[in-house]
Amino acid sequence: MVDDAGSAISGLQDGHTVMVGGFGGAGLPRRLIEAVLASGVRDLTVISNNAGSSGVDLSAWFEAKIVRKIVCSYPRGATTFAEQYRAGTVELELVPQGTLVERIRAGGAGLGGFLSPVGVGTQFESGKQKIEVGGITYLLEVPLKADFALLRGRAADTMGNVVYNKTARNHQAVMATAADTVVVEVGEIVAAGSLDPEAIITPCIFLDRVFMAERT
Repeated sequence: MVDDAGSAISGLQDGHTVMVGGFGGAGLPRRLIEAVLASGVRDLTVISNNAGSSGVDLSAWFEAKIVRKIVCSYPRGATTFAEQYRAGTVELELVPQGTLVERIRAGGAGLGGFLSPVGVGTQFESGKQKIEVGGITYLLEVPLKADFALLRGRAADTMGNVVYNKTARNHQAVMATAADTVVVEVGEIVAAGSLDPEAIITPCIFLDRVFMAERT
């Protein structure tokens, strides 16, 4: 357990790759996003579902010009990102949503990649190896890993086991397996043993740091 968001992201450096949980506004680790902005780091590669839509989410990072590249499935609605992308100051790797999640899962599972038919014959196949199996053409999708994963949970117990708030779970559980340092902000910290073990989504073995933000 750490006392604040600044301590939670200790060790984050220029050029790091950062996974950020959340789907739109659901499950967004807002205090951690603010802490990264305040830290002064730059040239980040961001892996997230989308590229932000307002100043209280990833848009703030683009406004501060601290992102070098984003890997995401839905960049639309992010005005600041769109302006920088058109100007050529930020890179975009656009990935179908299911493929994005599976690439993260592959990274967490230690797999070398997987074969997917999604994107064959479209712009998504550009630069990817094609492999034919049983007469069907697949794309080789490589795993995604990160230096940091910044996540938002509903609650954690004092051992670091985390539960999420319904759909705010989204990509967070799989991201927790695929980063060197996993940080979760939660709205509540409870005694060990008080969470239903059948409801725990992210066990403490995947987490490095937990801090309590306000409830949302």
